Amino acid sequence: MQNAAFRAAGLAGWTYELFDVAPEELGAAVAALRLPGRAGANVTIPHKQAVIPLLDELDESAHRVGAVNFIRREGERLVGGNTDVAGIRAALEEVGWRGGRAVILGRGGSARAAAVALQGAALQHVTRDNWEERGERVRAADLVVNCTPLGRQGEAVIRPADLPRKAVIDLVYATGGTPLVAAARAAGLPAADGWTVLLAQGAASFTGWTSSPAPLEAMRAALPT
Repeated sequence: MQNAAFRAAGLAGWTYELFDVAPEELGAAVAALRLPGRAGANVTIPHKQAVIPLLDELDESAHRVGAVNFIRREGERLVGGNTDVAGIRAALEEVGWRGGRAVILGRGGSARAAAVALQGAALQHVTRDNWEERGERVRAADLVVNCTPLGRQGEAVIRPADLPRKAVIDLVYATGGTPLVAAARAAGLPAADGWTVLLAQGAASFTGWTSSPAPLEAMRAALPT
């Protein structure tokens, strides 16, 4: 998606590469971002909080969330930000969210971003500590936001009988969709999947690195939905 964006924007020489970084390799990976020719990075689980002490500065978005999924290089300094909030807000707009009771599944950086995006809503978090209560809590809510990785391998994070009253957002992106999104749509509920979130947060990342508007159509066309 980002490489398609660079091509569409005429940014010759820009590339986006995937690196699988073990926890003990995180410091070296961040240090490498200071080398010539690096513009920044995205950060995903399990590093969104562990990366914070390795950076020179956090912008307002990262301070609010307490997690980093985006790094941009400013001269010799590395600045951490959070574009997950922008992605989740795009999903909230897609499902027509106008407020109510929301349940967030998970407790990592994405769950923190969801809480910021849902500021003002009546929120409940379901984590490992109260996981067995998730069905009951989601049934009583208007919206559920899945911020766990469950669904990537086709497993269901909740039963279809436990869907919320109004809408579903699943941050997991998988070709063909996830069981949660499929169940919601089969029940006639508005649902946004991780592709919506990925596109919006990716667009915000692109702009942060390049200071240029993101070519959304080129990025959307590159997603294997």
